[in-house]
Parts: sequence; structure tokens; C-alpha cells
Amino acid sequence: MTFDPMIDVRLAPASLGFDFGSGVFGPQCEFRRMNDIRSSLFEPNCSGPDPVYAIAMDVGKVSHRDELSSRKLLFGVVAYASGKLGREFVRSQGHVHAISRYCQCSTPELLEIWQGRAVVYMQESAADDPGRCFAVEAKPGDKVVVPPGWAHCVINVDPSEVMVFGAWCVRDYGFDYRAVRAHGGLAWFPLSDESRNVKWERNPTYKVDCIVKTRPREYPKLNVMREIPIYEQFSRNPESLQWISDPAKVANAWQTFEP
Repeated sequence: MTFDPMIDVRLAPASLGFDFGSGVFGPQCEFRRMNDIRSSLFEPNCSGPDPVYAIAMDVGKVSHRDELSSRKLLFGVVAYASGKLGREFVRSQGHVHAISRYCQCSTPELLEIWQGRAVVYMQESAADDPGRCFAVEAKPGDKVVVPPGWAHCVINVDPSEVMVFGAWCVRDYGFDYRAVRAHGGLAWFPLSDESRNVKWERNPTYKVDCIVKTRPREYPKLNVMREIPIYEQFSRNPESLQWISDPAKVANAWQTFEP
């Protein structure tokens, strides 16, 4: 990979999965296939890579297993296939994080791009009026925070390359797809124009007319360290990422949050 995440996790391109080095634990990958996400695509009957993406949840260094469990934190790695989904870039279908039993709320997520070019798309809700909509363009090493309760997806905007990212979330994570599927997707579809740039197409089932395109920023209220990989930050100071499983610890950060 083009970025060193400081944890021995390696992409296995032939299988769109991962290999784990000595001292690192990880599960068998789960694969999301075309038929899993069709209902949320701009062209539900399109063709595309299958599987679309692979997820390995609960990855970490063996020496951190107890600490991860006690802090209710979970680290995952995800690989998105190259290619396109009809006229759209390869992406997930979009979801809202389910309510965690641990903290009794929808929880945030901290993502870090490891390979390729990504857009992290997010909107304040999956209701008819989705509120503010953001598209955060990210490259290897960039970090992006999705706040509690926001609907979101991750997009591979380079059809020539597999895109990989790592992410922190709550240990009892869950995905709520109901409202997104009811709208036939999120509020904006990431179509590919003739120059392979993103052309955002509005989803008419939402009351929305604006999308804000931006780049990753600093997150001082969340103690995210731009220069340190997110797994290494946990290694050095586990408490610094406790807000991921207990978002009330930084309640003031969410009130006027902008990605």
C-alpha cells in the first residue's frame, strides 16, 4: 500500500481481502456483492465488480486485545474494488450507525485512507430533508470523521485502483439501512463524467439542492493527530480515541460539526 498504517495488515489484491502479519489478529473478510447494494444505486440493474468491497472487522495487535475490549473499540479495514458501477464510482450503499447498547446512541467513525483516492460522503440524516450534505475528498494518510447519526458512504473515485481504508468504530457496531433504502440511496449519486471526475447527481426523493465539496481538516476537539496513523495513535494513547465509543465525552464537538 502507498501509506504505512503502522499495523501489519496487507492487501491481498487477487481476493480483495487482507493478510495479517505476526502479532496481528483479524477475521475472514465479509464481502458485499452487487445484489447487496443494488437498491441504493443510481442504476440498480447496472453491471460492475463483484464483490464490490470487502470488510474485515475486529483487527488489531494481539497485545491490544484486552484494551480494545474494555474500551468497547473496534478497528476495521475495508477494500473497494476498482472499476465502476454503471455510471457511478464504486461505493458502499450508505447507512446510519445503529444505536449502540454501550452508549445508547448512534456513534461516530474515524476513517483513514491507506490506498487510492476516496470521497467520504455524508449527510445529516436520511430523512426526506437530509440537512447539510458534504463530500470530503481524501488521499492516503488523510483522516475523516463521520459524526453520530449522520448517513454516509465511502466512494472509490479512481476506477483504475483498489481503494483501502482503516476505521475506528464502537465494538457493538451495527448498520441501519432502512431509511437509505427507502429513498433509493443517499441524497447525491457520485457519477463519473467524461474526465473521470465526480459529477454529483441529485436523488429526487430528497429535498436537497446543495452539496459542499471539501478536503479533510484538523479535528482539535477530537484530539485526532494528523501526522500519526490512527491505529498508532491508539497504541500510544488509547484514551485519546475514547470519544468513538463514548461520543458524549466530546458533546460540544457535535453541536456545530462540519466535516
